[in-house]
Amino acid sequence: MKRTLGWSDRTILIAAGFFFIAPFLAAGEYSLRGYGGKGHTFANYTWILHQLGFGPALLTSLRIAGVSVLLLLFLMIPTVVYVQLGGRRWARLIEILCLLPIVIPVVSLAIGAQVAMPKRLQSTSYELCFFYVIICMPYVYRTLNTGLQAIALPTLVEASSSLGATPVKTLVLVIIPAIRSATLGAAFITFAISMGEYALAVLLHFHTLPTWATNAAQENLYGSVAISIGSLFSVWFLLVLFSYLPAIKGALQNKKVKVT
Repeated sequence: MKRTLGWSDRTILIAAGFFFIAPFLAAGEYSLRGYGGKGHTFANYTWILHQLGFGPALLTSLRIAGVSVLLLLFLMIPTVVYVQLGGRRWARLIEILCLLPIVIPVVSLAIGAQVAMPKRLQSTSYELCFFYVIICMPYVYRTLNTGLQAIALPTLVEASSSLGATPVKTLVLVIIPAIRSATLGAAFITFAISMGEYALAVLLHFHTLPTWATNAAQENLYGSVAISIGSLFSVWFLLVLFSYLPAIKGALQNKKVKVT
């Protein structure tokens, strides 16, 4: 039986929607203002593309975010699977370790942990990947843990093993496809945080998209808002793309089957 929404529920939903949407609409309108605040134009968005250093900063952030996603999934998926299957005695310890980045200040993480990095790694922007892996661990652990709890993991592993699959094949061909939504969610969270993280990049003196945006925003107030709106909607677009990617893939496969 469906529960109908009363006037109080509708009021709360409308108020919450207005609370979240109104600032975005106001910022979007502000970013479209012309010179001197007169008229509306997309010049502030085209201004971003023509600024010196935009391309290299964007490519650097994309490269760091991609490597961070791969590293974190490679580390966390086997760990969470192990905890769910037979390592529950370590579950509390692993959960505490994954939650530590929330309470550790970024300054302490950047200045303290950098000393432990290899000298060759400290001179490259890939050093940020390891820090981004650390700060994303709390969110990725929860996402993957929830996804694994929603499936019959022991049954899947036992069935795969009875068919002669190795643990690696079981992980890659059985478990990961079964938690595809959780994996995509974890990848998106890591990608979004890596693309928008500013404090670590500044403290470690690396030139990424957030640091470039901060410097460029000082020259154009309307352009700074356009940078924020553009970054926000780019992340939303990727979220929608990741969410519907399995459905699009399934539709293409069904269409191919019908054609053949």
